[in-house]
Amino acid sequence: MKAIMVMYDSLNRHMLPNYGCDWTLAPNFRRLGERAVTFDNHYVGSMPCMPARRELHTGRHNFLHRSWGPFEPFDDSTFTILKENGVYTHLASDHYHYWEDGGATYHHRYSSWVNVRGQEGDAWKGEVADPEIPEHLGRIARQDWVNRKYMQEERLTPQAQTFAAGLEFLETNRDQDNWYLQIETFDPHEPFFTLKQWKDRYNYDWDGPHFDWPMYERVTEDPDAVEYLRYQYAALLTQCDHYLGTVIDFMDRYDMWQDTMLIVCTDHGFLLGEHDWWGKARMPWYNETAHIPFFAWDPRTGVADQRRRSLTTTIDIGPTILDYFGMDRPPDMDGHPLRATIENDAKIRDAAIYGMFGAHVNITDGRYVYMRGPVGDNAPLNHYTLMPTHMRSPFSTRELAQMQWNEPLAFTKGCPVMRIPSTGMGRFAEAFQTQLFDLATDPGQLNPIDDATAEASMVARLETALAEHLAPPEQYERLGLAHP
Repeated sequence: MKAIMVMYDSLNRHMLPNYGCDWTLAPNFRRLGERAVTFDNHYVGSMPCMPARRELHTGRHNFLHRSWGPFEPFDDSTFTILKENGVYTHLASDHYHYWEDGGATYHHRYSSWVNVRGQEGDAWKGEVADPEIPEHLGRIARQDWVNRKYMQEERLTPQAQTFAAGLEFLETNRDQDNWYLQIETFDPHEPFFTLKQWKDRYNYDWDGPHFDWPMYERVTEDPDAVEYLRYQYAALLTQCDHYLGTVIDFMDRYDMWQDTMLIVCTDHGFLLGEHDWWGKARMPWYNETAHIPFFAWDPRTGVADQRRRSLTTTIDIGPTILDYFGMDRPPDMDGHPLRATIENDAKIRDAAIYGMFGAHVNITDGRYVYMRGPVGDNAPLNHYTLMPTHMRSPFSTRELAQMQWNEPLAFTKGCPVMRIPSTGMGRFAEAFQTQLFDLATDPGQLNPIDDATAEASMVARLETALAEHLAPPEQYERLGLAHP
């Protein structure tokens, strides 16, 4: 058995032709739709980047118990399980968060890995002299502006190198058995850096300041700038499409569809001015960010060029890979294998829960989206961890001074854990107001509804989901819900 997963960061469902977009150039995503099953109701789990990757490993949600952080000692890892059972696993990635404090334990779960440097603010090339920063809108980071100098040829761009590393693995190992390859690119994550050949595919006329990296803020730029940035994203999407095509071409050339699973996925989307917001994380997780693309080819079923309506989520990916290789999911994995869903749209859940630590807790049943916001000052809220690390630094001594030992949680394998109060999350309260949307009448989530019956039903679903996912008691308190 062989499996390939191609993973993107911030790949927008609503920008793909597979989901109705009629102006972006993505012919290889169209090819993928003909070769695989397209999922129409796939949602994020924990956001943003590394919380989603923890879910790939563990098949359980991250956001109810801690913020962005590393793999925990008590976690199950899909890829460790594969490795320990004779399946060789390889990661080729330019996603630089894997090599920061808050993600630096995930890549060790694979048999081998390739680290491609240079994306965003990756502390890669060292130059003491400050680079010349142009007039610009949005954000520019010094390190990113240094890094770009070293990727002015297509073959030197991180995405090109990442896919080259993945194809090298395929060339070397295509005749071997029992392997899993994860080709994971940071693109189309911002900044939307591409070379001229991709920008020229759209040829959008712009004579304004440099602009390819918006702030995570309300939109203040004029409509022309908003449209221009969408074209910048589209150019990067077209580059992503090109390299996806190299994987499909390889599978075609060697007839790998007979014995090789292919999964194409992302961690979340990105707001490009919709709802008057740029980015993610500081605003509600509207469907532009939470309702994400997902494609799967399973050679055991032979089903392709079909669509599936069943509700799926990120925590289902790990169990699906384990099932494909004939392995049982551990008891602490809450996700479900998707073989039957791929084959005949078998339903695996009535509702999906998702969110970000300290923000909304969201739930959808496919029709309604209920965003439950915190009450009061968004407290109490605690991290439960044995790895007290933020994105780019350990927890501060001020934070750790408040740490108390907590008895083992149901999924911590008998290990007590640190309970560390979260600070600073109250600033989210204004943006994270409780809202209910009916996607049947308002697919763009433009007008929240006031429907007591529908809200009561979604609250009941949410309380059930919180219990199923072992939410700590204070999550109920900060959300104004009754603890069971």
